[in-house]
Amino acid sequence: MFGSILQKATHGFTRVMLISHCDSCMAPLVSGAGAAGPRLNNDQLYKFSYTTEVLVDRAKGSKDGSVGYRISSDVDVNLVWRDPSSKDDQLIQLVISNVKIENVAQRSAKKNIFQGATTQSLLGENKLAALERPFMVHLKNGKVSSFYCYKAEPASIKNLKRGVASLLQVQSRSGKVIENDVSGRCTVEYKAAQGQVTRTKALETCKTAETGFTTYIQVLGVSGESSSVTVFTLEDGFIKSATAKETHILAVNARRTTAAKIVSRQNLTLVTIETGPFEAAGKNVASVVKSLDEKLYAVGVTAEKVKSQCKGCRSLFEHWQEVQKQFEPDSLSKAIAPRSFLALIQSMRKASKDEILQVLKSSTKTALPQVVDAVTSSQTPASLDAMLQFLNFADPKGLVLQERFLYACGFASHPNERMLQALDISKGKIVSNDIKESVVIIMGALVHKLCQKGGCELPTVVEVKKMILEGPDSTQVESDVQMYLLALKNSLLPEAIPLFSKYAESEVGAYCTISLTALQRYDVALITDEVKQTVNRVYHQNRRVYEKNVRAAAADVVFSSNPSYMEVKNMLLSIGNLPRELNKYMLSKVNDILHFEMPASKILRQAMKDMISHNYDRFSKVGSSSAFSGFMARTADATTTYSLDILYSGSGVLRRSNMNIYGASNGATLHGLQVAIEAQGMESLIAAKPDEGEEDLESFAGMSALLFDVQLRPVTFFKGYSDLMSKMFSMSGEPMNVVKGLILLTDHSQVIQLQSGLKANAEFQGGLAIDISGGMEVSLWYRESKTSVNNKGAMVVTGNVTVDMDFVRTGMEVSFETEASLDFITTVQFSEYPFLVCMQMDKTTFPFSESLTKYESLPSGKSYVSRRGHKQLLPGSEFPLHQENSNMCKRVFESDL
Repeated sequence: MFGSILQKATHGFTRVMLISHCDSCMAPLVSGAGAAGPRLNNDQLYKFSYTTEVLVDRAKGSKDGSVGYRISSDVDVNLVWRDPSSKDDQLIQLVISNVKIENVAQRSAKKNIFQGATTQSLLGENKLAALERPFMVHLKNGKVSSFYCYKAEPASIKNLKRGVASLLQVQSRSGKVIENDVSGRCTVEYKAAQGQVTRTKALETCKTAETGFTTYIQVLGVSGESSSVTVFTLEDGFIKSATAKETHILAVNARRTTAAKIVSRQNLTLVTIETGPFEAAGKNVASVVKSLDEKLYAVGVTAEKVKSQCKGCRSLFEHWQEVQKQFEPDSLSKAIAPRSFLALIQSMRKASKDEILQVLKSSTKTALPQVVDAVTSSQTPASLDAMLQFLNFADPKGLVLQERFLYACGFASHPNERMLQALDISKGKIVSNDIKESVVIIMGALVHKLCQKGGCELPTVVEVKKMILEGPDSTQVESDVQMYLLALKNSLLPEAIPLFSKYAESEVGAYCTISLTALQRYDVALITDEVKQTVNRVYHQNRRVYEKNVRAAAADVVFSSNPSYMEVKNMLLSIGNLPRELNKYMLSKVNDILHFEMPASKILRQAMKDMISHNYDRFSKVGSSSAFSGFMARTADATTTYSLDILYSGSGVLRRSNMNIYGASNGATLHGLQVAIEAQGMESLIAAKPDEGEEDLESFAGMSALLFDVQLRPVTFFKGYSDLMSKMFSMSGEPMNVVKGLILLTDHSQVIQLQSGLKANAEFQGGLAIDISGGMEVSLWYRESKTSVNNKGAMVVTGNVTVDMDFVRTGMEVSFETEASLDFITTVQFSEYPFLVCMQMDKTTFPFSESLTKYESLPSGKSYVSRRGHKQLLPGSEFPLHQENSNMCKRVFESDL
């Protein structure tokens, strides 16, 4: 009997009754009985109109310029069963009918992909039938407790039904609660007023089965803003209408115009109330549902994962064949290289291990290192397995590929424990000392990233932490001690600070320099008074004599660690009693802190009020060493700064050259690049006397690079007098490569489950093709030395946001790209003292372009695409240094004529 009544209600065999004539039909939401939520009356059919729409556009776009679509329908709601002991425990049936799909924006027929299409042709007969099939909701105290539909229905259809059900979930009292709905398990705040309830969902709290990932370096990352507000209008306590608006904005932190916005709206409006079916009899919800339709199952309130189907998509190997030319070394300075790199990563993330191995094995010898970058950056189980199978760490001929794999691991945007575990296992198979060092150094970087996301207690992380913390004291081999210290420098473990403090006072200059530069990377709050005392002892040589570059590094730590008045005063008092070039370096460093308004500038100005520590005699010391900082670029979103520190020996030979580039955005800072060139023990070449504490140093020159907060393995130009002489006579002036390859900078993937049941996917990626090289050239005949650091790069950042249902796809891509070259050259003429030093930092003219593409498409192939963009050439420039350098450069160039 009840089944036949329900069937009649479903097919609309009912008599109509206008709302205005049936005030008694509406059960009160708030009544003397204390109703927790909406109560439906027996023998009533509530007829609603329903619309949901989704729009995708740039952050400040208008509705008319957006892409997206609207789904509209009728929704009939009736009470099926109520628990006799609780009026707020109700089983409700919903039926969707008269479904229409159309454009949101007003467009001409030619640009309207829905023109002439019927709902059945868009959805297909089976999916339309599934959408219009009745489903049930167990509403308990105003909350959706269970959701019943056919198991075999497509997930996308079930999610749309869940979206409708979410608008029946409302409570009468103000307060915060945790609710389950199609969006997930979320914290929700209700505010009740006269005739209205506002539901605000804290979307950042929603827990869903589908989670994404993001870059942990904030400067390179993506930030988002989201909101979800549903306003329920009540009449005599029942839902008259429910209007919801949900907004998501995603933007690249470093350039916030590279952004996308998703707007989702829902509207449920009560139209009429008719006579409907009677309640069904039963003891509980499950038995009632089973008696009415055995095919109905409780499938959960939260959204199901929709499996995307790609018809006619190319395979990974087909994709590789199309882009392989862009992976050749000659293309690395062009934007097409990182763009192809990002696209290949997306394909690889969907590929199997065998498919990835096929690409690796088919690559040319010259393109293979770049392919290794792409495979490792994909960061999937399949890609890691493919790399570990492809690489042979016991093969001394594969060093380039092995190191590229390790560097890509170090730059990984979201590494997991398995990646760290793989490096730990491979360590035992390595035959090359250089690769062994790189493995341990990169393991330190992975420990830092895993700890950043709360994985410090993972078994492999604990094991590696123990290894690198115990490493420096476990060996007497100098290169091994340096290796462990560099790994700890990458790890930034707080428990490594006492170890750095200890090695800062070592007798080996390299240990001191690594330890001091590592301490400078820590948060100032972690630098204790005890550590500060150690660093001050090194600078002031209280216990032993140190090399100049060690003392300069100690001074940098003191100035950057919130120094006290006495610390600064003592450093000022030391000027005039230091070796000649260190005197000049310290004066330049003090002036740079004041000029650039660094944090220590305030306390420095206070100390300089004392005429004993600040006077002409002390501040008029001559020399060629210098320290200078400046701005490379300043925008509303990000600031890029550079610093150049040059320290010479008393004989005029370079002792240390340090170039740094920092990026800052949204209160976060990124050490983007550091290239340090160090030389020692070269005074014998020009029959000069070494400085104090440097009499017994072995001839050495090398380069160390830190890239995107990851310290890389240092490169040696020469070591030892015989090596120096052989290199001296064979010097070609050609620079030595330090870093070359493709790096995944920005990597943000997010699934956005909308309350409407629709689902959006956001993918933001940034790729960099980089080539950093450096060289040192010494001419005894002309008594001149030249050091150079050449940085070439091309960068592409793309953001893709799609709402991809199986019957329609809409979305947008926003991107920007650029190519640039930055050269830093230092020329020293040491035929006389004070010797002439000219530093040049040049940026070439470079292109910059932005583009915006919006699209809508149907499986039939019908589509709408809108493209916008602009290109410009930005002029090159020579970055300003201090006036003294400009005067020196004029003299150097005049002497060359």
